[in-house]
Amino acid sequence: MNLEAIQSALREAGHDGWLFYDHHHRDPIAAHILGLDEKAHITRRWYYFIPAAGEPSKLVHRIEQSRLDSLPGAKTQYASWQELHAGLQAMLAGARRLAMQYSPNNDIMYVSMVDAGTVEFLRSLGKEIVSSADLVSQFEAVLSAEQMATHAVAQRAIDDLLAEGWREIARRLHPPSGSSAAYTEFDHVQWLSEAMRRAGLVWENGPNVSINANSSDSHYEPTAERSAPIREGDFILIDIWGRVDSPASVYYDITWTGVIGRAPTEHEQSVFETVRNARDAAIAAVEQAFAANRPIVGFEADDAARAVIRAAGFGDFFTHRTGHNITSEIHGPGAHLDNLETHDIRRILPNTCFSVEPGIYLPGFGVRSEVNMLTAPGKAWVTGKIQSDLVRI
Repeated sequence: MNLEAIQSALREAGHDGWLFYDHHHRDPIAAHILGLDEKAHITRRWYYFIPAAGEPSKLVHRIEQSRLDSLPGAKTQYASWQELHAGLQAMLAGARRLAMQYSPNNDIMYVSMVDAGTVEFLRSLGKEIVSSADLVSQFEAVLSAEQMATHAVAQRAIDDLLAEGWREIARRLHPPSGSSAAYTEFDHVQWLSEAMRRAGLVWENGPNVSINANSSDSHYEPTAERSAPIREGDFILIDIWGRVDSPASVYYDITWTGVIGRAPTEHEQSVFETVRNARDAAIAAVEQAFAANRPIVGFEADDAARAVIRAAGFGDFFTHRTGHNITSEIHGPGAHLDNLETHDIRRILPNTCFSVEPGIYLPGFGVRSEVNMLTAPGKAWVTGKIQSDLVRI
């Protein structure tokens, strides 16, 4: 925990302090920011208050009085609910505007960890509870130079093995012997997974290989029991993500689409171009904002992509956000590019990573084109290769 940086951010935001609270690991954000053991035995409520200036303070149950001993600040203990209420009132005396893992109307549910009863009680003490969403982004989503370097390693490995994966499909369908065996979506998932393991990557779930109508399911997962064969004439989507096997490394997450053994139809080409143009509109919105040192929030980038798809008449078929924050978690705690599932008003901060992945999902096939972006003061850029045309296998 960087206490000085947190207190500086609180003062800049106009908050009197940041109140952390947990019970039974309901708030993993708190544990991560404070550097606590995320597997500790937590059966009683604890509170940790960082004021905008001055010494932090702790309120812990007598049964678990050592839970916050790794953190600076004076400690108060409680056992009864009356002592808990009195302890909170004393801890927060003189502070009115408190940041917590809370989101008005649950709009940004990713940070909405505090239960309604706790918020109600604090309001009864005259406290104003505001969202810590931007603070969480600042202290959880901002990457170090070393972390950005791990993203680049994963990017090079995945770009290379995906390109080889297209060639592997062609080899399976057209072997030198001239007699091909069945090759399924799941078989290619296994091939890609083995290639990632050889490259020293780790990941959660996936990757995803989807044929024809299966590519219309944006979170389709082929299994050994449920998997379509890959054949000549198919439309194919591959979504693949991974990170190097080291602490705090950053994911690389991309999606490409193509056709097998034929040229794309006019309709497929039109849908792909619409998705590609929507992706590029969101990229341009972020690039231009950073180049001009103008703040941009998540929903604005989503709006840029969604406007292109709506104008082409496919608005009802773009059923998810345009992008998500990326850290050592595939869906990170920073700003998402979203004005559909949520109205994400969090700023896209310098030194963060996120995906840009608009899609159109029709009954017979779906197209998604996903790239990742990194930002820095004054600039933003796409990492890795950018798909400009449907892959021809």
